[in-house]
Amino acid sequence: QVRLEESGGGSVQAGGSLRLSCGYPGYDAHPPCMGWFRQAPGKEREGVASIFIGGGNTFYADSIKGRFTISQDLTNKQVHLEMNSLKPEDSATYTCAAGPQEMCGGRWARYYFLGQGTQVTVSS
Repeated sequence: QVRLEESGGGSVQAGGSLRLSCGYPGYDAHPPCMGWFRQAPGKEREGVASIFIGGGNTFYADSIKGRFTISQDLTNKQVHLEMNSLKPEDSATYTCAAGPQEMCGGRWARYYFLGQGTQVTVSS
């Protein structure tokens, strides 16, 4: 089991911004893919953004495309999710995930490890 360390999240008004971070210090090197799930109460878990570690190719769900940006920091073994123009419907628990290349190809169920989750609340 590799621990993923999340930070960020919180409460913000609609139109505001938040930044989530996820560290993977337990990896000797780097996982092939890192990403973020989110799950709102009563809704299914949704993969929202992922990045090929090293290559940097990114993938975004249509619901957040153009508003969220995922990035990598290889030196510090972290990924970040910059969330702009937040909407009330973005409110959810956001969970960091490490996984194989297939996860970055949309096969989110293939994750290896998950973080503990961090809450994002957007008020109207």
